[in-house]
Amino acid sequence: MSDGPYFVLTVLGVLGTGLTAGVFCAFSTFVMRGLAALPPAQGVAAMNAINTAAVKPPFMLVFLGTAVLAAVIAVTTFVLWPEDAAVELLLGSALYLFGSFGVTAAANVPRNAALLRLEPGTAQAAVQWPGYVRGWTAWNHVRTGASAAAAVAYVLALV
Repeated sequence: MSDGPYFVLTVLGVLGTGLTAGVFCAFSTFVMRGLAALPPAQGVAAMNAINTAAVKPPFMLVFLGTAVLAAVIAVTTFVLWPEDAAVELLLGSALYLFGSFGVTAAANVPRNAALLRLEPGTAQAAVQWPGYVRGWTAWNHVRTGASAAAAVAYVLALV
């Protein structure tokens, strides 16, 4: 595992999953707390602006690129089944694809879409904002843990 395409793919996997875990960790530990401390109209407006900015190339290249990379690592591992680290490679890929990418698609993105439909200064936004923050953050904790665990699994594949 110390050289060749598996090494390069795995190092890139560590970087991608680690970067994604860092972004998600920042949201779980202080961004969402800061937004929750704002009046609902300001919190909703700020989160909508963040969600719009998140789907631009800088973050999407890391997030989606890592999903593609995890899929490539998984398929390559199934096809070639290396003597060392097959379990770690598959585990890292599964954690990222299901725990990070899958949770994003199934839990966080639908919440973001619903929030975007709210008018920030309305009573409905004020009522829904605290629940959004709680639910979104809970699922974000899952994404953070899964991305970090995927990075660890890929690191273990390298040793």
